[in-house]
Amino acid sequence: MQEKIVLLDEMGNKVEFQLVMTFGLDDSNYAALIPMDDLKKEIFLRFELDENGGTILVPLDNDQEYKDVKEAYEEIRKERLQ
Repeated sequence: MQEKIVLLDEMGNKVEFQLVMTFGLDDSNYAALIPMDDLKKEIFLRFELDENGGTILVPLDNDQEYKDVKEAYEEIRKERLQ
């Protein structure tokens, strides 16, 4: 069973996600998430360290990073299904 996590949106509201997978790309690590209220939508967030050294999830910086992360995610899923 996949792990469920709760994150806060921009307005401070709690949103529940299903953690599909974590994976690395270049020098960064990412999480692929699916919102529990929209199971057809995929969200990608990057792991970073906060000022205290704790791990946080942050939005991707730009469209190119999103494209690269989505391609890597799809390739990993394809490999796992073979």
